[in-house]
This record gives sequence, structure tokens and C-alpha cells, in this order.
Amino acid sequence: MAEPAALPAFMAQALERARAGDAADPLAHFRDRFHHPNMVGDTRHDEVIYLCGNSLGLQPKAAREALETELEDWARYGVEGHLHARHPWFYYHHEVEGLLAELVGARTEEVVAMNALTVNLNLMLVSFYRPTAKRYKILLEAKAFPSDQYTAEMQARFHAKAQGFDPEKAVVEIPLRDGEHHHRPEDVLAAIAEHGEELALVMIGGVNYYSGQFFDLKAITEAGHAVGAQVGFDLAHAVGNVPLELHDQGPDFAVWCSYKYLNSGPGGVSGAFVHERHANSPELPRFAGWWGNAEKTRFQMQPGFHPQSGAAGWQMSNAPVLNIAVHRAALELFREAGFARLREKSLALSGLLRECLEAIPNGGFELITPREDAQRGCQLSILTDHRGKAVFEALTAEGIIADWREPNVIRLAPVPLYNRYEDVVRFAAVMAQVLSR
Repeated sequence: MAEPAALPAFMAQALERARAGDAADPLAHFRDRFHHPNMVGDTRHDEVIYLCGNSLGLQPKAAREALETELEDWARYGVEGHLHARHPWFYYHHEVEGLLAELVGARTEEVVAMNALTVNLNLMLVSFYRPTAKRYKILLEAKAFPSDQYTAEMQARFHAKAQGFDPEKAVVEIPLRDGEHHHRPEDVLAAIAEHGEELALVMIGGVNYYSGQFFDLKAITEAGHAVGAQVGFDLAHAVGNVPLELHDQGPDFAVWCSYKYLNSGPGGVSGAFVHERHANSPELPRFAGWWGNAEKTRFQMQPGFHPQSGAAGWQMSNAPVLNIAVHRAALELFREAGFARLREKSLALSGLLRECLEAIPNGGFELITPREDAQRGCQLSILTDHRGKAVFEALTAEGIIADWREPNVIRLAPVPLYNRYEDVVRFAAVMAQVLSR
């Protein structure tokens, strides 16, 4: 790890500014609310710079107590914990719905914590992808996350024979312009209009996992609805990262995971949003399970599914209590910090990182994340040259945890809850050293 005396002049000045920023940061104390790794592979480091919150967030120190509370109540009550635990398990999904609603700009009835991300994505498509022979296409952004691609492909194949369309033509991508690595907003809207009468579903990643581009969710929703399509978003890289106002933005559904920016643990519980206009639509096709049935009649064990109102009516199985316990502890940090303050710091952190990277002479890389604040979150993506994998491995050897994406992108995500301004400058200093070798 480079020491200040070894830094080039431009980086030494940036480090001085970063330390001043950290000293004045009203969110600085949240860093101490997380565990920070000291291992990279099998190597221990005195200091690790963690810039991988877009892949797996760090562990909140409150997670252990939250888990132990439920383990103690399980030991104390057994099955009686469903009604007598400190946080009764019978109603456990309600424990986080208020916190989630605040975070994604929704009404409480519109959100639920359940399942895993791709499970929820498929459940939503059962309800909101209802193709016909003429209106059957699903529109994705280019370089959509593989789960989105696979889900769209297989849902199209599932319906194709019965509805009489060619599944090979069902999934279409918004093309990227030659030499460009993220979408121009006008090209997204033009693609929706182009496929309009054939479009059944617009399904965009709110923040693209590869480029880090943050899409205009409201404009996309309005354009999709204007041509008669349903609209849904995979917010895996958006939730906890960028400002969301899902109720007002108006998509039919959205899904997300909790293990990235929401810091809720590997394989943590997913979340789903269903707009209130669908809240009381029992006729809407869905896959049903007993936990989505009305709470007052759930234990009567009678035939006939009567869904709870809102997103909770898409639940299939018992709430995963241990996962949601950690999730609640993590979400409470967002409420305490305030998302407006987190967003302000996020843009400042990634802005400083961009400034430092662009100052590296003869870097041989390109930043492919949009520069505009409205089109980005924490993440910056570096498109590397032929040395990319070697550079990434050298950074790892120096105690930096970032993220490699084939064929040649290094993803970096300075997270405002636990990263410092100094972290991004020190990363850039190491990057400069590695590139100069």
C-alpha cells in the first residue's frame, strides 16, 4: 500500500483533500458499525481496501445480535416462537416492510421481503408477462445481468407454443452504439417505441451491473405503458445505491437482492415491489403458496387461495426468519443515516475516484460508467486493455478487493456507509503504481 511520501504530486494533494473530507464527514462513524476484512485469499493484510459492495456488502456488527435474538427465541419457545418470540415469526415479513418502503419510495403494502432474487423475478413474470401471438416481446438492455437474460428466455419458451410465437424472436436487446458502452437515454425510449405493438414486457436492470449506468425509471415506465407493455425492473444493483421512488415512478413490479448494497449477508433474502394498482387483483395469474394467503384464514387449511392484499400476496412460503433478522439490522442503518446524505457522499466518493483515475498518465483504460450524476451510483467500471486481468491480480495482491467481470472490466464501488475518501485515493495510487510497472 503506497505511503504518502511515495505518491505523485497530484495524488498527494488528493490524499490531503480526502483526509479533510473524512474528518468532516457526518457519516464517518458508520464505518465502525461494520466488520472490515483483513484477508485477501490466504494472505493477511494490515489494511484491506474494500471496493466490492456492489457484489457483497460488508457485515454490519448488529447482524450477530439480530441473529442471536432469533436463535435464543427458537431455543426458548420452539414452535411457540411464531406468536411469542420478541419478533413473532407469524408476522415476520412485516418487520422490514416499513424500512423497505422508505428505501425504495413505495407504500408499505407494495413491498415484501421473500425468497431469492431470480425466484422473485420468475414469480413476477408469471403475473406480468402474459404474451399473445402478436404481443410477445421482452425488451432488455444490452449486457443485462445473466439471470435477467435466462429468465426472459425461458419464460418466452414456456409460453411460445401455446401462444404461437417464435421464442427465438421474443427477447430483444436495446443496442449499444458503436464504440459506446452505455445507453443513451433517447435510444432506450426509441427501442420501446420501435417494438411497441409487439412489446409485452419492458424489463430493465435499474442500474446495469456491467457499466454501472442508472436508467431513468420513470421515463422508461411511461414509455412502456404508452405502447401497452408491462414494465418491471431488476434493482439488484440499484437498491441502497441510487434514489428510488417506485410508487411515483409507477412500474408494475420490481425485484432486488439484499446482499449487495443492503449488506444483509450472502444469499440474503430478496425483495419485491408490486404497484398498488395490482394490490387487490386476485384474478391476476400467479404461483400461490400458503404464506401468501390472507393471514386471518391461513391456518384454516381450506382449499381456495385468497391472496393477501399487496405484494405480500405473492409470498409462497414462510418468511426466512434468520435471513430477515440480519436484513432488518442492516436496513435500520439506512434509516439512521438517511438516504439523502448517503447519496450525496456516494456521488462525492465516486467523483473523487474518477478524478484520481483520470489523472493517471498513460493508464491504458477507459471509464465506461456515465459521468452524469443522474446516470450513476457508487460503481465505476474500468474497461481495461490486454493487461486487465494481470492488473486486477496485482491490485488483489496489494490488499484491494474489487471485482473482475469478463472479458475485461474491473468494477469498483466505494460505498458511503463504510468507505472513506482516503480509500479511493489510496486505491488510485496503487493503480498508478501497478500500471507503471
